[in-house]
Amino acid sequence: MRYRDDRLQISPVRTIATPDAEALADRLDAMMPRIRITELLHEVAQETGFLAAFTNLRTGEPCPNENALLATILADATNLGLSRMAAASQGVTRDQLLWTHDAYIRDDSYRAALALLINAHHRLPFSRVWGDGTTSSSDGQFFRAAKRGASGGDINARYGVDHGFSFYTHNSDQRAPYHVKVISAATHEAPYVLDGLTSHGTDLRIVEHYTDTGGATDHVFALCAMLGFRFCPRLRDFPDRRLAPIAPVTAYPSITPLLGKRIRTDIIGEQWEDVLRLVGSIKAGHVAPSVMLRKLAAYERQNQLDVALQEIGKIERTLFMLDWLENPDLRRRCHAGLNNSEQRHALTQAIYTFRQGRIIDRSHEAQQYRASGLNLLVAAIVYWNTIYMDAAAQHLRSTSVAVPDDLLAHTSPVGWEHIAFSGDFLWDRAAASAGRKALNLPPDSRAA
Repeated sequence: MRYRDDRLQISPVRTIATPDAEALADRLDAMMPRIRITELLHEVAQETGFLAAFTNLRTGEPCPNENALLATILADATNLGLSRMAAASQGVTRDQLLWTHDAYIRDDSYRAALALLINAHHRLPFSRVWGDGTTSSSDGQFFRAAKRGASGGDINARYGVDHGFSFYTHNSDQRAPYHVKVISAATHEAPYVLDGLTSHGTDLRIVEHYTDTGGATDHVFALCAMLGFRFCPRLRDFPDRRLAPIAPVTAYPSITPLLGKRIRTDIIGEQWEDVLRLVGSIKAGHVAPSVMLRKLAAYERQNQLDVALQEIGKIERTLFMLDWLENPDLRRRCHAGLNNSEQRHALTQAIYTFRQGRIIDRSHEAQQYRASGLNLLVAAIVYWNTIYMDAAAQHLRSTSVAVPDDLLAHTSPVGWEHIAFSGDFLWDRAAASAGRKALNLPPDSRAA
């Protein structure tokens, strides 16, 4: 970082090349068992029990037809749809899938199932090579809509002229996606940052969260701080942002060009009780943060509570910016956290391929089912990969190969080259073969 001509110049964080880590990752990938997605789902369901979250809307009983339930989830996750899933499946019928979807698939069921999966993954000792579940990142991924009009999504210049939606996803440092929400492509992402942090329902204890510039506003800085989260966005326009002093600007003559307007502490004092009530309502789950932030932004004239939140946020943003300038480790953590989100995006693109990866559903409810099914499938893959990466690492260590944890930290459980996502879905065969698989070892290694 340099300060020249009254302007900050910040060198970007460079990714450190780790040939040894890449070689280890390639070696682990080669040892992963080859598996069909149907077999993977049955195995993960057997180990984690996440299907118990899908209860009958009327009776509250779990689904007796595991094949039909998994096929229904996979139809959402891959964008194949129920009719095409039935046509491509052996062991389930279209009527079974339609009934299962109506009786067992709900937004709260998907959330509960995801929480069971995330918690199971969090308990795996090997998941801690990537982190302890206390930091996370969030980012939106654009999906094009099949039609224009009210159900066809909105246009965002960032994604070109196509209409579409964004799946806004939160990922922990252990690589598990613990929350997802469908939002308009034209909607600012910032109001939804706190939704995932406050309502994921898992055992994760997030204390530090990373976003890109789209997730950052002064309001989010304020609410994150007051709810106990450290908010660390990667600000693309960092040099153009101004620090907000509490004392008069004249008190800092050497950095005057970096300073903006003085904090209005009088407004904060006047609205402090209302700010506390708002934060209390969010913490108690009485109102979603995104709902409140969008409501405050909708007023034609900025109200005082909105101003107070913004002023508190300016204080928190200023403290963050100062820390960012003098703490290279913070910049590296943020960069690494956002890279985790980008790795997940590549996996979701490999899964969500049918109908050209376009969202054809007219209702927001159905769109959310697609996103939730996709997120649940990613979590299942992360869980399964973690199990077998652990087994592969143990095998290498048993053959006197050095596998240090600092190199394992550079690997990732979101690989999918060993997973077959398409073809016929043979559910009965997958159920019969559920259970731990042998590693994909060379013949000489198996003989040894």
